[in-house]
Amino acid sequence: MVSVMSCTVTLGFMILMYIFETYLDIRQHGALKLPSLPKQLDGVVSQEKFEKAKAYSLEKSHFHFVHEVVTIVMDITILYFGVLPWFWKESGDFVSRMGLNSDNEIIHTLSFLSGFMVWSQIIDLPFSLYSTFVIETRHGFNKQTIWLFFRDMFKGICLSILLGPPIVATLIVIVQKGGPYLAIYLWVFMFILSIVMMTLYPILIAPLFNKFTPLPDGELREKIEKLAASLKFPLKKLFVVDGSTRSSHSNAYMYGFFKNKRIVLYDTLIQQCKDVEEVVAVIGHELGHWKLNHTVFSFIAVQILTFLQFGGYTVVRNSKDLFQSFGFDTQPVLIGLILFQHTVMPIQHFVSLGLNLVSRAFEFQADAFAKKLGYGKSLRAGLIKLQEENLSAMNTDPWYSAYHYSHPPLVERLAALEDLGSKKED
Repeated sequence: MVSVMSCTVTLGFMILMYIFETYLDIRQHGALKLPSLPKQLDGVVSQEKFEKAKAYSLEKSHFHFVHEVVTIVMDITILYFGVLPWFWKESGDFVSRMGLNSDNEIIHTLSFLSGFMVWSQIIDLPFSLYSTFVIETRHGFNKQTIWLFFRDMFKGICLSILLGPPIVATLIVIVQKGGPYLAIYLWVFMFILSIVMMTLYPILIAPLFNKFTPLPDGELREKIEKLAASLKFPLKKLFVVDGSTRSSHSNAYMYGFFKNKRIVLYDTLIQQCKDVEEVVAVIGHELGHWKLNHTVFSFIAVQILTFLQFGGYTVVRNSKDLFQSFGFDTQPVLIGLILFQHTVMPIQHFVSLGLNLVSRAFEFQADAFAKKLGYGKSLRAGLIKLQEENLSAMNTDPWYSAYHYSHPPLVERLAALEDLGSKKED
């Protein structure tokens, strides 16, 4: 018989992880309260920006403590008091009252997910409203109205209603009929789904929330296209997205497969980096990820981990012990996936830490790539400008950073750029 982790052990691990992560949060909170800039930023970042960033980071930290307490209490309550099996039974009873067949697992599962989505929206709404219209507004970042906020929420719900049922139904059918090759079938389905979503999201879904317009002709467009051509990057379209309608935070990203690549700049990035060379340097960093095959490696790594997860799921999916330890007397497909995710949480935390370490290494490599292109000084200036304008934390705890950050702190990136310059001089 396959040995599985019981509900009690899972609860114990959740509590231990909460204690550990709270300890890291406390360390980070202490770092945020430091009265002065780190020496690498002293004289580089203005005292006014430092004080604003400090206030913003501390308020987000306080909010995070409250949110995490509520989250862990809710999670423990749901598992310890058997809310999941109760809710599964209630969703089946609701299907019966509606005159539908509750023995149909697909209909039963969709009923369960619908109720869960409503519950999640109710629980998350106060936190989202406070974060957006209190914290972000107080520090000058929020640009959206309450109408736009709820309109985006409504669009997200509609997309879930449209896309969720066929995906869930397909997963259930695959598990029910997969046989000995179930892990392979599940992985193939998720692989195809990820390709389809990566293709359709920027073309059909993202424009539902933001307006994408071609970057106007001018110096910036000319330099980005010249840089892309020099690296043989198959740039087909160059967009500006109206991120400023919702927030003054800034970003840039690339997407597309094979010879159909696109670059998207947030309008806030262009507004904040007045020097064209700084924006081009940021794009040079992003192109470094492409040239060094970071995106390909990350995609392959995710596919391998997904396959391994499905392999693990196939081992325990028929274990009555697993379902009974969480209070279930039946073995629904969706519930099996949820319970499996809970039981492999310890492994997931280690995997997440490993992926963060790899991601941080990639960021240093992309910075070095941009510097090699001749954008070292501009990249440095751009990183500092973005740190200031986004009021990102200036002081970070090394333990917290190593555990949570997929990108290295600014001081580490600047130090690495300086080391590259000194080595080049040597």
